[in-house]
Amino acid sequence: MSTTEQPAAPIQVGAAPGAERLILRFGLLALFAGVTIYFALSEPSFRSVDNIISILQSVSTVGIIALGVTVSMVVGGFDLSIGANAGFTVMLCAIGLVLFGWPTVAVVPVALAAGILIGALNGLLIVRLKVPDLLATLGMLFVLQGAQLLPSRGQSVSTGVVLGDKEYDGIFTSAFLYIGRGKLFGEIPFPIVLFALVALVLWIVLDRTRWGRQLYAIGGNAEAARLAGVRVDRLRIAAYVVSGALAALGGIILAARIGEGDVGAGSPFLLDAVAAALVGYAVLAVNRPNILGTTIGAVFLGIMLNGLTIKNFPYYTQDFVKGVVLMVALLLTFGVRRLR
Repeated sequence: MSTTEQPAAPIQVGAAPGAERLILRFGLLALFAGVTIYFALSEPSFRSVDNIISILQSVSTVGIIALGVTVSMVVGGFDLSIGANAGFTVMLCAIGLVLFGWPTVAVVPVALAAGILIGALNGLLIVRLKVPDLLATLGMLFVLQGAQLLPSRGQSVSTGVVLGDKEYDGIFTSAFLYIGRGKLFGEIPFPIVLFALVALVLWIVLDRTRWGRQLYAIGGNAEAARLAGVRVDRLRIAAYVVSGALAALGGIILAARIGEGDVGAGSPFLLDAVAAALVGYAVLAVNRPNILGTTIGAVFLGIMLNGLTIKNFPYYTQDFVKGVVLMVALLLTFGVRRLR
Protein backbone atom coordinates (compact mmCIF):
# COMPACT_ATOMS: atom_id res chain seq x y z
CA MET A 1 0.00 0.00 0.00
CA SER A 2 1.39 3.37 -1.00
CA THR A 3 1.57 6.18 1.47
CA THR A 4 1.43 9.88 0.84
CA GLU A 5 3.91 12.02 2.70
CA GLN A 6 2.15 14.78 4.60
CA PRO A 7 3.68 18.27 4.72
CA ALA A 8 5.28 19.16 8.00
CA ALA A 9 3.23 21.41 10.26
CA PRO A 10 4.60 24.92 10.62
CA ILE A 11 6.80 25.38 13.65
CA GLN A 12 5.63 28.01 16.09
CA VAL A 13 8.09 30.31 17.79
CA GLY A 14 6.94 28.92 21.10
CA ALA A 15 7.95 25.42 19.94
CA ALA A 16 11.44 26.41 18.84
CA PRO A 17 14.48 25.36 20.87
CA GLY A 18 14.90 27.53 23.93
CA ALA A 19 18.21 29.10 22.92
CA GLU A 20 16.93 29.98 19.46
CA ARG A 21 13.77 31.54 20.92
CA LEU A 22 15.85 33.70 23.23
CA ILE A 23 18.14 34.84 20.43
CA LEU A 24 15.25 35.78 18.18
CA ARG A 25 13.32 37.51 20.92
CA PHE A 26 16.09 39.33 22.75
CA GLY A 27 19.02 39.28 20.29
CA LEU A 28 18.63 42.85 19.10
CA LEU A 29 18.12 44.18 22.63
CA ALA A 30 21.21 42.26 23.75
CA LEU A 31 23.18 43.82 20.89
CA PHE A 32 21.81 47.23 21.87
CA ALA A 33 22.86 46.72 25.49
CA GLY A 34 26.27 45.33 24.55
CA VAL A 35 27.12 48.22 22.22
CA THR A 36 25.96 50.77 24.80
CA ILE A 37 27.98 49.16 27.59
CA TYR A 38 31.07 48.97 25.38
CA PHE A 39 30.96 52.66 24.51
CA ALA A 40 30.15 53.61 28.11
CA LEU A 41 33.10 51.66 29.52
CA SER A 42 35.61 52.61 26.86
CA GLU A 43 34.75 56.32 26.58
CA PRO A 44 33.92 58.22 29.81
CA SER A 45 32.54 61.14 27.79
CA PHE A 46 29.97 58.84 26.21
CA ARG A 47 28.21 58.17 29.51
CA SER A 48 27.97 61.80 30.53
CA VAL A 49 24.50 63.24 31.03
CA ASP A 50 25.15 65.93 28.44
CA ASN A 51 26.07 63.34 25.82
CA ILE A 52 23.03 61.20 26.59
CA ILE A 53 20.79 64.24 26.15
CA SER A 54 22.66 65.10 22.94
CA ILE A 55 22.00 61.59 21.56
CA LEU A 56 18.29 61.78 22.34
CA GLN A 57 18.05 65.25 20.85
CA SER A 58 19.82 64.16 17.67
CA VAL A 59 17.51 61.17 17.16
CA SER A 60 14.29 63.04 17.98
CA THR A 61 13.85 64.41 14.46
CA VAL A 62 14.57 61.17 12.61
CA GLY A 63 12.58 59.30 15.28
CA ILE A 64 9.45 61.36 14.70
CA ILE A 65 9.76 60.91 10.92
CA ALA A 66 10.36 57.16 11.42
CA LEU A 67 7.21 56.90 13.54
CA GLY A 68 5.29 58.40 10.63
CA VAL A 69 6.63 55.91 8.11
CA THR A 70 5.87 53.14 10.61
CA VAL A 71 2.19 54.07 10.52
CA SER A 72 2.15 53.77 6.72
CA MET A 73 3.89 50.39 7.00
CA VAL A 74 1.27 49.17 9.48
CA VAL A 75 -1.38 49.31 6.73
CA GLY A 76 0.90 47.49 4.31
CA GLY A 77 2.17 50.63 2.57
CA PHE A 78 5.38 52.56 2.34
CA ASP A 79 6.05 56.29 2.18
CA LEU A 80 9.18 57.18 0.24
CA SER A 81 8.41 60.90 0.34
CA ILE A 82 9.04 61.43 4.07
CA GLY A 83 12.56 62.82 3.70
CA ALA A 84 11.55 65.15 0.87
CA ASN A 85 8.49 66.18 2.88
CA ALA A 86 10.71 67.14 5.82
CA GLY A 87 13.09 69.05 3.55
CA PHE A 88 10.19 70.84 1.87
CA THR A 89 8.91 71.84 5.32
CA VAL A 90 12.31 73.24 6.28
CA MET A 91 12.27 75.48 3.21
CA LEU A 92 8.60 76.39 3.71
CA CYS A 93 9.30 77.55 7.27
CA ALA A 94 12.31 79.57 6.14
CA ILE A 95 10.38 81.18 3.31
CA GLY A 96 7.51 82.08 5.63
CA LEU A 97 9.78 83.56 8.29
CA VAL A 98 12.46 85.25 6.19
CA LEU A 99 10.78 86.16 2.90
CA PHE A 100 7.26 86.89 4.13
CA GLY A 101 7.95 87.84 7.74
CA TRP A 102 5.23 85.58 9.15
CA PRO A 103 5.05 85.02 12.92
CA THR A 104 5.62 81.59 14.42
CA VAL A 105 1.90 81.10 15.11
CA ALA A 106 1.30 81.28 11.36
CA VAL A 107 4.34 79.38 10.10
CA VAL A 108 3.88 76.24 12.20
CA PRO A 109 0.20 75.60 11.30
CA VAL A 110 0.91 76.27 7.60
CA ALA A 111 3.84 73.84 7.64
CA LEU A 112 1.79 71.13 9.38
CA ALA A 113 -1.12 71.70 7.00
CA ALA A 114 1.24 71.29 4.05
CA GLY A 115 2.48 67.99 5.46
CA ILE A 116 -1.08 66.79 5.98
CA LEU A 117 -1.97 67.78 2.41
CA ILE A 118 1.05 65.91 1.04
CA GLY A 119 0.06 62.82 3.00
CA ALA A 120 -3.53 63.09 1.79
CA LEU A 121 -2.38 63.38 -1.83
CA ASN A 122 -0.21 60.28 -1.38
CA GLY A 123 -3.16 58.42 0.11
CA LEU A 124 -5.54 59.45 -2.67
CA LEU A 125 -3.08 58.43 -5.38
CA ILE A 126 -2.56 55.04 -3.76
CA VAL A 127 -6.10 54.27 -2.59
CA ARG A 128 -8.35 55.98 -5.12
CA LEU A 129 -6.22 55.87 -8.27
CA LYS A 130 -4.59 52.52 -7.38
CA VAL A 131 -1.07 53.77 -8.03
CA PRO A 132 1.45 51.44 -6.30
CA ASP A 133 2.63 53.05 -3.10
CA LEU A 134 6.31 53.04 -4.04
CA LEU A 135 5.63 54.75 -7.36
CA ALA A 136 3.19 57.30 -5.94
CA THR A 137 5.44 58.35 -3.07
CA LEU A 138 8.56 58.27 -5.28
CA GLY A 139 6.81 60.70 -7.63
CA MET A 140 5.89 62.88 -4.66
CA LEU A 141 9.52 62.77 -3.52
CA PHE A 142 10.71 64.28 -6.80
CA VAL A 143 7.91 66.84 -6.85
CA LEU A 144 8.79 68.05 -3.36
CA GLN A 145 12.53 68.09 -4.00
CA GLY A 146 11.92 70.30 -7.02
CA ALA A 147 9.22 72.47 -5.44
CA GLN A 148 11.39 73.48 -2.49
CA LEU A 149 13.97 74.94 -4.87
CA LEU A 150 11.63 77.10 -6.94
CA PRO A 151 10.86 80.05 -4.61
CA SER A 152 14.52 80.58 -3.64
CA ARG A 153 15.93 79.70 -7.07
CA GLY A 154 17.92 76.85 -5.57
CA GLN A 155 19.46 78.89 -2.75
CA SER A 156 19.32 78.22 0.94
CA VAL A 157 17.21 80.80 2.79
CA SER A 158 18.48 82.75 5.79
CA THR A 159 18.37 86.33 7.02
CA GLY A 160 19.90 88.62 4.43
CA VAL A 161 19.36 86.31 1.45
CA VAL A 162 19.29 88.15 -1.87
CA LEU A 163 16.84 86.99 -4.53
CA GLY A 164 16.89 88.93 -7.72
CA ASP A 165 17.57 92.52 -6.73
CA LYS A 166 15.94 92.33 -3.31
CA GLU A 167 17.45 91.53 0.07
CA TYR A 168 15.18 89.91 2.66
CA ASP A 169 15.75 90.70 6.31
CA GLY A 170 13.16 88.47 7.98
CA ILE A 171 14.42 86.41 10.90
CA PHE A 172 13.90 83.06 12.55
CA THR A 173 11.99 84.22 15.61
CA SER A 174 13.00 83.15 19.10
CA ALA A 175 9.63 81.43 19.51
CA PHE A 176 10.24 79.34 16.41
CA LEU A 177 13.83 78.51 17.36
CA TYR A 178 12.57 77.29 20.75
CA ILE A 179 10.92 74.34 18.97
CA GLY A 180 14.33 72.98 18.02
CA ARG A 181 16.60 74.50 20.65
CA GLY A 182 14.49 75.22 23.72
CA LYS A 183 14.58 73.28 26.97
CA LEU A 184 11.91 72.42 29.49
CA PHE A 185 12.78 72.81 33.16
CA GLY A 186 16.18 74.09 32.00
CA GLU A 187 17.44 70.59 31.18
CA ILE A 188 15.23 68.62 28.77
CA PRO A 189 15.42 69.70 25.11
CA PHE A 190 11.97 70.38 23.69
CA PRO A 191 12.47 68.03 20.66
CA ILE A 192 12.94 65.09 23.03
CA VAL A 193 9.63 65.90 24.71
CA LEU A 194 7.89 66.07 21.32
CA PHE A 195 9.42 62.73 20.29
CA ALA A 196 8.31 61.07 23.52
CA LEU A 197 4.79 62.48 23.25
CA VAL A 198 4.37 61.41 19.64
CA ALA A 199 5.67 57.91 20.42
CA LEU A 200 3.39 57.58 23.45
CA VAL A 201 0.28 58.74 21.59
CA LEU A 202 0.92 56.46 18.61
CA TRP A 203 1.69 53.49 20.88
CA ILE A 204 -1.63 53.98 22.67
CA VAL A 205 -3.53 54.35 19.39
CA LEU A 206 -1.95 51.36 17.63
CA ASP A 207 -1.69 48.97 20.57
CA ARG A 208 -4.60 49.92 22.79
CA THR A 209 -7.46 51.08 20.58
CA ARG A 210 -9.89 49.69 18.02
CA TRP A 211 -8.39 51.93 15.33
CA GLY A 212 -4.98 50.39 15.89
CA ARG A 213 -6.34 46.86 15.58
CA GLN A 214 -8.11 47.85 12.37
CA LEU A 215 -4.93 49.34 10.91
CA TYR A 216 -2.99 46.16 11.64
CA ALA A 217 -5.86 44.11 10.18
CA ILE A 218 -5.59 46.11 6.96
CA GLY A 219 -1.88 45.47 6.80
CA GLY A 220 -2.41 41.77 7.38
CA ASN A 221 -5.22 41.22 4.88
CA ALA A 222 -7.02 44.25 3.50
CA GLU A 223 -9.79 42.26 1.81
CA ALA A 224 -10.56 40.28 4.96
CA ALA A 225 -10.64 43.55 6.93
CA ARG A 226 -13.03 45.03 4.39
CA LEU A 227 -15.35 42.03 4.68
CA ALA A 228 -15.25 42.45 8.46
CA GLY A 229 -16.64 45.97 8.10
CA VAL A 230 -13.42 47.97 8.39
CA ARG A 231 -13.34 51.17 6.34
CA VAL A 232 -10.14 50.15 4.63
CA ASP A 233 -9.77 52.99 2.13
CA ARG A 234 -10.43 55.71 4.68
CA LEU A 235 -7.97 54.28 7.19
CA ARG A 236 -5.26 53.75 4.58
CA ILE A 237 -5.53 57.39 3.55
CA ALA A 238 -5.47 58.39 7.23
CA ALA A 239 -2.22 56.43 7.69
CA TYR A 240 -0.54 58.43 4.92
CA VAL A 241 -1.91 61.66 6.39
CA VAL A 242 -0.26 60.79 9.71
CA SER A 243 2.98 59.97 7.91
CA GLY A 244 2.91 63.31 6.10
CA ALA A 245 2.06 65.27 9.25
CA LEU A 246 4.91 63.70 11.24
CA ALA A 247 7.38 64.28 8.40
CA ALA A 248 6.33 67.94 8.48
CA LEU A 249 6.73 68.04 12.27
CA GLY A 250 10.23 66.62 11.88
CA GLY A 251 10.96 69.29 9.28
CA ILE A 252 9.76 72.04 11.63
CA ILE A 253 12.06 70.77 14.39
CA LEU A 254 14.95 70.53 11.95
CA ALA A 255 14.39 74.07 10.65
CA ALA A 256 14.31 75.38 14.22
CA ARG A 257 17.54 73.57 15.06
CA ILE A 258 19.60 74.75 12.09
CA GLY A 259 18.01 78.21 11.91
CA GLU A 260 17.90 78.45 8.14
CA GLY A 261 16.30 76.93 5.08
CA ASP A 262 18.91 74.45 3.87
CA VAL A 263 17.96 73.00 0.48
CA GLY A 264 19.56 69.65 1.33
CA ALA A 265 18.33 69.35 4.90
CA GLY A 266 15.82 66.55 4.35
CA SER A 267 17.95 64.28 2.15
CA PRO A 268 19.43 61.98 4.85
CA PHE A 269 16.17 61.34 6.67
CA LEU A 270 14.53 58.86 4.32
CA LEU A 271 17.10 56.11 4.76
CA ASP A 272 17.64 56.78 8.46
CA ALA A 273 13.91 56.75 9.22
CA VAL A 274 13.30 53.59 7.20
CA ALA A 275 16.26 51.90 8.87
CA ALA A 276 14.88 52.73 12.34
CA ALA A 277 11.46 51.37 11.40
CA LEU A 278 12.89 48.14 9.94
CA VAL A 279 15.19 47.58 12.91
CA GLY A 280 12.06 47.84 15.05
CA TYR A 281 10.67 44.68 13.44
CA ALA A 282 13.22 42.59 15.33
CA VAL A 283 12.61 44.08 18.78
CA LEU A 284 11.14 41.33 20.97
CA ALA A 285 10.50 39.30 17.77
CA VAL A 286 7.35 41.33 17.05
CA ASN A 287 7.94 40.80 13.32
CA ARG A 288 5.79 43.74 12.26
CA PRO A 289 6.02 47.54 12.24
CA ASN A 290 5.50 48.81 15.76
CA ILE A 291 6.01 52.03 17.68
CA LEU A 292 8.15 50.65 20.51
CA GLY A 293 10.47 48.92 18.06
CA THR A 294 10.86 52.01 15.88
CA THR A 295 11.64 54.15 18.93
CA ILE A 296 14.27 51.69 20.12
CA GLY A 297 15.64 51.41 16.58
CA ALA A 298 16.06 55.18 16.28
CA VAL A 299 17.82 55.43 19.65
CA PHE A 300 20.01 52.41 18.84
CA LEU A 301 21.21 53.95 15.58
CA GLY A 302 21.81 57.26 17.35
CA ILE A 303 23.93 55.58 20.02
CA MET A 304 25.93 53.71 17.38
CA LEU A 305 26.74 56.85 15.41
CA ASN A 306 27.51 58.90 18.52
CA GLY A 307 29.80 56.22 19.91
CA LEU A 308 31.65 55.84 16.62
CA THR A 309 32.11 59.61 16.44
CA ILE A 310 33.49 59.80 19.98
CA LYS A 311 35.91 56.98 19.17
CA ASN A 312 37.05 58.91 16.09
CA PHE A 313 35.89 56.40 13.51
CA PRO A 314 35.98 57.95 10.00
CA TYR A 315 32.66 59.45 8.94
CA TYR A 316 32.48 57.17 5.92
CA THR A 317 32.10 54.10 8.14
CA GLN A 318 28.75 55.25 9.49
CA ASP A 319 26.63 54.00 6.59
CA PHE A 320 28.43 50.66 6.75
CA VAL A 321 27.65 50.30 10.44
CA LYS A 322 23.99 51.24 9.92
CA GLY A 323 23.82 48.64 7.17
CA VAL A 324 25.26 45.94 9.44
CA VAL A 325 22.77 46.76 12.20
CA LEU A 326 19.91 46.66 9.70
CA MET A 327 21.07 43.32 8.31
CA VAL A 328 21.22 41.84 11.81
CA ALA A 329 17.68 43.06 12.43
CA LEU A 330 16.48 41.55 9.14
CA LEU A 331 18.16 38.23 9.94
CA LEU A 332 16.38 38.13 13.29
CA THR A 333 13.06 39.14 11.68
CA PHE A 334 13.17 36.50 8.98
CA GLY A 335 14.38 33.98 11.52
CA VAL A 336 11.08 34.51 13.33
CA ARG A 337 9.17 34.08 10.06
CA ARG A 338 11.02 30.84 9.30
CA LEU A 339 10.12 29.40 12.68
CA ARG A 340 6.49 30.34 12.13
